[in-house]
Amino acid sequence: MDNKLLNQIEEWGNEHIGSGADTPLREDAFAMDDELKIELIAKHFREIMLVMGLDLDDDSLKGTPLRIAKMYVKEQFKGLNPQNKPAYTLFDNHYKYSEMLVEKDINFHSTCEHHFVPIIGKAHLAYISSGQVIGLSKLNRIVDYFAKRPQVQERMTVQIAQELKKVLNTEDVAVVLDAKHLCVASRGIKDITASTVTSSYHGKFNDVQTRSEFLKYLELQSQD
Repeated sequence: MDNKLLNQIEEWGNEHIGSGADTPLREDAFAMDDELKIELIAKHFREIMLVMGLDLDDDSLKGTPLRIAKMYVKEQFKGLNPQNKPAYTLFDNHYKYSEMLVEKDINFHSTCEHHFVPIIGKAHLAYISSGQVIGLSKLNRIVDYFAKRPQVQERMTVQIAQELKKVLNTEDVAVVLDAKHLCVASRGIKDITASTVTSSYHGKFNDVQTRSEFLKYLELQSQD
């Protein structure tokens, strides 16, 4: 691979360029079952470790390829598989609560799709009921589902907002993500203090007063 192409690929990764709102998946992404994926990932990760010169006969390292493979399929990237999508139960809004509901400081761990290093942050969600409400823990599970895949923060923000609108049958949703990217903190510029904030506002949250109320709950200032 020539240096010009390598530099271009590196630039794309550093600029966090994404390809769209949908996670890029091949058509045959789920042709293999999890066990076969684990077997193949372990095999290939073993080759990566050998190329790096590591001794796979060492007691500390010999189980690493399989541990990595299991972690990728069952934990870190389980959100790629739609079978792992959380089930939702909606409840009638008997209290007739018509103000915004805010769930803030939802911790999430994701993975930068450009360098496969962690993204660690908090999600803040809000919605105004159109007649039904969702269990609070399901909001956490929605965030976790979209976090558990190789991600770009902008895409993850949009995906969560789209899912909330679909599940809650309302346009009135807001999503803010505030995260640290280890591709920024541990390589390249190595800035350990910077964080990235992304947002997605819909329906009534496009109104300046409603948005400002939401941001006040988050102790953030509106830029409007």
